[in-house]
Amino acid sequence: MSAWSVRSRSELALVAVTILWGATFVVVKNAIEQASTLVFLAMRFSLASAALLLMFRSRLRPRGSLRVSLQGGLLAGFFLMLGYFFQTLGLRYTTPSRSAFLTGLTAVLVPFFSALVYRRAPHLSEGIGVVVATTGLALLTLPGRLSLTLGYGDALTLCCTVAFACHILVLGRWSPISSLEILSVTQIGVTALLALALCGWAEPLKLVWSWSLVSGVVITGLLATALAFTVQTWAQRHTTPARAALIFALEPVSAALTAFLAVGEVLAGKALLGAALILAGVLIVELKPVGPSRHLLE
Repeated sequence: MSAWSVRSRSELALVAVTILWGATFVVVKNAIEQASTLVFLAMRFSLASAALLLMFRSRLRPRGSLRVSLQGGLLAGFFLMLGYFFQTLGLRYTTPSRSAFLTGLTAVLVPFFSALVYRRAPHLSEGIGVVVATTGLALLTLPGRLSLTLGYGDALTLCCTVAFACHILVLGRWSPISSLEILSVTQIGVTALLALALCGWAEPLKLVWSWSLVSGVVITGLLATALAFTVQTWAQRHTTPARAALIFALEPVSAALTAFLAVGEVLAGKALLGAALILAGVLIVELKPVGPSRHLLE
């Protein structure tokens, strides 16, 4: 089988994972009507942790330093917890498609956070992409013509965007020098433990068992977390990080389409233009059409 066909299959797998992640915005929106944010996250990530432990039970042997793998997992889990907490809480006060588009700004923030950490100047296209995406953000989230106030849910979702960008940087630093299985299990497990530890005092407890809650926990825990992380890990062995990131930029499109099909949510007028500009900004950052001729997708 040719190398091209292996790459094609891996990238199709990433497309499937991205569509799955986008589709879960509506699932989570429905589930958190029956449970407080931290209770839902604790159940989701506990289920995912158990699934990963079963999946990797024969391969949890450190290659290299166990301390390094655990350190990376602890940091990654901390930022993953922050990201999912703000994203899930924000979904209480904003719509699935708006949440997904705002989360998509993570791909725009990463190059600039990386420049601060590693002291490398951003690419010209990255600057243009940020301007385009920020313009789209304003059109999508500012509620009125003259109002300069972000909606509460939108502001919470922006916090999740920052946390997810930090999570990507942590994985970029630690994954090459860590055991993949230990790093994956640790970050998911830490997220579950933090959610469990914060339950009860960070927010009022709420748990009403229902089909939407149970199905939401199962879908997000097994499919969108345990399975999706495993597929992503396999697929990125056969494609470049830049090509994978470009595929992940499809997540907001998947979320908007799912929101339209599931609940009839439509982005109209100014908001639709804003969403398109955010996606365009993400694509400009990934494709880099302006500036040096070297292309990151190769």
